[in-house]
Amino acid sequence: MMSLISLLLLASLLPHLTFTARVNVGIVNGTEAKPHSRPYMVSLQLTKTHICGGFLISDEFVLTAAHCWNGSQILTVVIGAHDLRNSKNSDRIGVKSYIPHPSYIIYLSWNDIMLLRVTIFSLNNYVEWISLPKKGEDVEVNTLCSVAGWGQLWTDGPKSDRLMEANVHIMNNRECHKRWQETFSVSQMMCTHGHGGSCIGDSGGPLVCGNTAVGVTTFGYKLLCNSPEKPNVYIKISLYIPWINSIIRNVK
Repeated sequence: MMSLISLLLLASLLPHLTFTARVNVGIVNGTEAKPHSRPYMVSLQLTKTHICGGFLISDEFVLTAAHCWNGSQILTVVIGAHDLRNSKNSDRIGVKSYIPHPSYIIYLSWNDIMLLRVTIFSLNNYVEWISLPKKGEDVEVNTLCSVAGWGQLWTDGPKSDRLMEANVHIMNNRECHKRWQETFSVSQMMCTHGHGGSCIGDSGGPLVCGNTAVGVTTFGYKLLCNSPEKPNVYIKISLYIPWINSIIRNVK
């Protein structure tokens, strides 16, 4: 009798156990990043809730997507984090100024890139910036790259507390344009395909190839994260190097 009760109890718990496992092990077919292996990653937060990713590119600036800010919100930036529930090794810093690209077009996601000037922070084993590409530099098709973030673990699912990552490959821009039609700007954007990929909440995070951030996560198919038919799209950073450099120089 006791064994039957135990089996019934286990059966009643299985749905909850499965849900917990899914939360802990996957972000759209990704894996948990090694803690602090991506010290450039930041969490953009509104009222202490993660809304977007971003990444450190200097001792005063974060690069992210322009759509992560509505023009009036007061965001904070969490640096040095892996598990957002654990403040050990992480710091919450303020934003001094929000600098979206002057030609950002909301409804098209064109020029969806933004600089945040943040309060001074110290570099350490958990906090470091990442390199950017040279002006006009392209990434070869099929290059193995990666994305990371604290976004949703699956379509309409919960966001991850721990930093997740996935490998992706660069797609041919003509194929990207074919899939997205006029939504995709061949000159401004690039896209990827892979078993894993970004979801809601990963916007603003970097597309990293080697040790260089080559793209800013901008959009994907809203009905299905990491859709094989509608690949994830990124703003091509190399196009914006002159603009980025001009902003940084002006505050020195």
